[in-house]
Amino acid sequence: MQTTKSNWLESYSTRQVNDELFYLNNGLKPYWNQLFTIIDRLGVSGLEARQKDIDWLLAENGVTYNVYNDPLGMHRPWSLNVVPFVLHQQEWDLVTQGIKQRAEILNLVLKDVYGENKLIKEGIIPYEVIYGHRGFLRQCAGMQLNTEKYLSIYAVDLCRGTDGRLWVVHDRTEAPSGMGYALENRSTLNRILPEMFTEMNIKSHAGFFQELDQMLVDAAPGKMEHPNIVILTPGSHNETYFEHAYMASFLGYPLVQGNDLVVRDGFVWMKSLQGLKRIDVILRRVDDAFTDPLELREDSHLGVAGLLDVVRRKNVSVINPVGSGVIENTGLIPFMHSIARYFLNEDLILPQIASWWCGQEIEKNYVLENLSKLVIKRIDRTNRESIYFGEFLNPEELDALKKVIQQRPYRFVAQERINFSTSPNFSKGAMEPRNIVARAFCIAAKNDYSVMQGGLVRVSPNTDTIRVSNQRGGTSKDFWVLQDTPIVQEVTMRSQKKTPIAISGLNDLPSLTAENLYWAGRYVGRTLVTARFIRVVMRQMALVQNTREQPDSEKLKVLLKAVTHLTGTYPGFTAKDKDGTNAMDDPMQEMLTVILDKEKVGSLAHTINMFGNSYYSIRNLWSSDMWRVFKNIQKIWNALLEGKDHSVNHILKVLNQLITRLIAFMGLIEESIMVQQGLLLYFIGLQMEQSMLTIIKSRALLAIKYNEQVEYYLLEYLLTSHESLNIYRYSYRSHIQLEHMLDLVLLDMDYSRSLTYMMNRLLKDLAHLPHSVEDHQLINYQQYVMEAFSKLRSAESTELAKTKSPDDFKRETLVVLLEELSELLHKTSQAISNTYFNHTDKQKQMVNQSFPI
Repeated sequence: MQTTKSNWLESYSTRQVNDELFYLNNGLKPYWNQLFTIIDRLGVSGLEARQKDIDWLLAENGVTYNVYNDPLGMHRPWSLNVVPFVLHQQEWDLVTQGIKQRAEILNLVLKDVYGENKLIKEGIIPYEVIYGHRGFLRQCAGMQLNTEKYLSIYAVDLCRGTDGRLWVVHDRTEAPSGMGYALENRSTLNRILPEMFTEMNIKSHAGFFQELDQMLVDAAPGKMEHPNIVILTPGSHNETYFEHAYMASFLGYPLVQGNDLVVRDGFVWMKSLQGLKRIDVILRRVDDAFTDPLELREDSHLGVAGLLDVVRRKNVSVINPVGSGVIENTGLIPFMHSIARYFLNEDLILPQIASWWCGQEIEKNYVLENLSKLVIKRIDRTNRESIYFGEFLNPEELDALKKVIQQRPYRFVAQERINFSTSPNFSKGAMEPRNIVARAFCIAAKNDYSVMQGGLVRVSPNTDTIRVSNQRGGTSKDFWVLQDTPIVQEVTMRSQKKTPIAISGLNDLPSLTAENLYWAGRYVGRTLVTARFIRVVMRQMALVQNTREQPDSEKLKVLLKAVTHLTGTYPGFTAKDKDGTNAMDDPMQEMLTVILDKEKVGSLAHTINMFGNSYYSIRNLWSSDMWRVFKNIQKIWNALLEGKDHSVNHILKVLNQLITRLIAFMGLIEESIMVQQGLLLYFIGLQMEQSMLTIIKSRALLAIKYNEQVEYYLLEYLLTSHESLNIYRYSYRSHIQLEHMLDLVLLDMDYSRSLTYMMNRLLKDLAHLPHSVEDHQLINYQQYVMEAFSKLRSAESTELAKTKSPDDFKRETLVVLLEELSELLHKTSQAISNTYFNHTDKQKQMVNQSFPI
C-alpha cells in the first residue's frame, strides 16, 4: 500500500522513539495509514461528532467503572476514545504464540506451587518468592482440580519496548478483568464507525467468547452435559461491577453473591426461592482470600463458607481456582527464563522488563545503589501498594525506601524504567500521543490456549502522565487486529447452547437477586408515593406564599404532620425536637430536610438513593431503555441536590419531572423481565409498599374529623396525591364526600389503586411463589394478606366515616381497621423475608487466622 501523508499527522509530534504509528526507522506503518485515510475523510468536525456519539452511547448503555474514593461518586462513565489501537495480524500471530507459551508456563507453575514443589526443591526459584507472596494460600496445597489446565483464564499487559517488540508488563491470573469492557468497546465502535469496519479487515471477538462459554461447560465435574454455571461477584460497589453484570447478561449465567450460595453435603448450592439448586461451575470475580470465610478471611462477606472443601472433593470447579493469585507475582519475572527452560525446554517468546529480585544479595545491592534509576514494586499487589518511581523521589524518600527494602528485601522487585509506547489519541480537536498499555486475554481450550483477537487498551489521562490506570483517570481504546484478506462474518454467540444456564424461572432465581427485586419494587413504590405527596404539600405551601392565607392554617398543619408520618422522619412536624425547636415555626426548612437530606432515613433523597442502590444490584436484568430513564432520573435529582435554587416553584418543577420519569421507568420494568423470571417479586414488593403507604396517608388525613371546609380540602389532597381525583369525579359526579372516597381508595375491588384491589393482587401473586404452590395450603404470609383482604371486604364506608358521637373527633372504626391492616402487612413483610430471604448464620473458624490487609 502506498503511504500518504495524513493531515492529522502534520501537527502530531511525539517525544518518544516507540510510537505505534511508526517503525523504528520512522516510516509510517501501512495499516495506520489505512486508518488515517478514513479519519481524514471524517475531518475534525466528523471525528468530534463521532466521539460525542461514543460518549453518549456508553452513558446510555450504562457502561461504568467504579473509582475508589472518587469525588465524582460511584459509577463513573466508562471512557472510550474514537481512535482505536491497531496491530497487523502478522505481528499479532507472534504475540499470540508468546501469550500461549506464557499462559502454559504459569499454568505449570500454579500446578507445581500447590503440588510437587519441584521449582523450589530444585532451586529454580527461591522459596521466598512463593511463600513470601500474600497470594499463596497453604489451604490450597494438594488440591486436585477437574480441569486439565489449572490456569483457565489469563490476561497479560503488554507495551512496546525500545526494540520495537511488545513486552510483558504484568501478568493477571487471580480474577482477570477487562473482557467485558473489550466486548463493549467493540460493540460501541462498530455502531459509531461502521465505515471503518466495512473498509478494514478487523478480526472478530465472537469466536473467543464462544470458546469461553465452552470452557466453562467443559470445566464441570464429571464432564456433565448440562452443568449449572454462575458468576460470583463481590457486589455493585466493586470497581468492575458493570462487567460482571454485562458478562452475566451476555452469556446468560446467573449473577450471584456469596450469600446466594451455600455448602451442604459436600456440594455448593444456590439458594433459590424454591430451595437449593446444585452449582457445578463458578466463574469468580472475588479475590482469593475472600472466597471462603471458613478457611480464609473470616471477616469476608463475599465468599462461601466451606467452598474450599467442596473444591477438594472435586464437586465444583472454580474458575480461576482459589490460590491462583500467587502467580500474579512480579517476583517470578527474573526467573521466568529458567522456568521456561525447566518446564518446556524453550526460551521465552515475549520479552520481559529487566527485573531484579531483592531477595538475592547481589541483586539487592545493585538495586540499592541504583534506586533513583529504577521502578520498585512489591512482589504482590493484593493491597494495591504504590509503585515507586525512583527518579521522582527526593533524597529523603529514597533513604526511607531503602530502609523498607532492607527490612524485608524478599518482598521487593526492581525493574528497569522503560517508556510506554505512545499511540494517537483524539482530544480537543487534535491528535496527540498518549502512553498506552494493551491487555490481551487468553483462555484454556482443550489441550491448548486460545487468545482473543485484540483486547483492551488503556490510555494515560494526558500526555505528561506515565502511569496508565483506569483508577487514575485513564481512558480506553478498542484493540483491532487487522488481516489482509476480507473477514468472514462470524455468529456472535452459538445458536444452540450446550447447557440450560439461563434463568428460566423462579426456581432458578438466586435468593439475593429475588430479594433485590422485591426491594426494588418497594423502593420504586416508596419513591413515587412520597414524591407525589410532597408535591401536593409543596403546592399548598406555594399557595400560602402567594395569598394571605396564614402559614399555620389547620389544613396545612395536618398535611405537614402527614409528611412526617409518611416518611417516618420523626419528630418532624409531629412534636418538638430534642433541642426544643418546633418544625412548624419554619416549615420550609423542615420540608427541605425531608426532601434533600440524603443522610436522613425516610427523606425523599434517602429513598431515591436506596432506589438507585437496589437498581444497581440487579442491573443485569434490566433493559437499556430502563437504564436511560434511570440515568435521567439521577441527572434530574442530582441537579437539584447540587444546585442553589431550592425555591418552592423549582422543587415543584423537579418533582413533576421526577414523577413522570418514575412512571416511565415502572412501565419499562414489565418489558425487561418475565414474571416467572423475577418480575413477580418486584410486583409483590411494589404492592406491599403502596398498600402500606396508602394506609399511612389515610390514617394521617382521615382519622380525625375536622370542620367541613378543612375536611373537604384534606379529601381532595388525598385523592390528588393518590392520582385519583379525576377517577373520583368521573365515577361519582359529585362534590367530594368521605364515604365515596373511602369506597374508591380503600374498598373498590375494580380500581387498581384501591387498597382492596392491591390486597387481592397480592394474594394472587403470593400464590405463585414456590412454597405456596407446593404446599397447596395457605402459609403464614398468605394468611395475613387473606385476613387483611377479608377485613376490607367486610368493611362499610358509612361505618368507617362515623365517629362515636357527634361531638367526638376520632373515627375509631376507621383507625382500628387501618391499624389492623398495617400490622398484618408488617407481619406479611416479615414472613416473606423469613421464608425466602433470610440467609444462613455466619459460620466461624475455630482458630483465627491472620491475613494481611
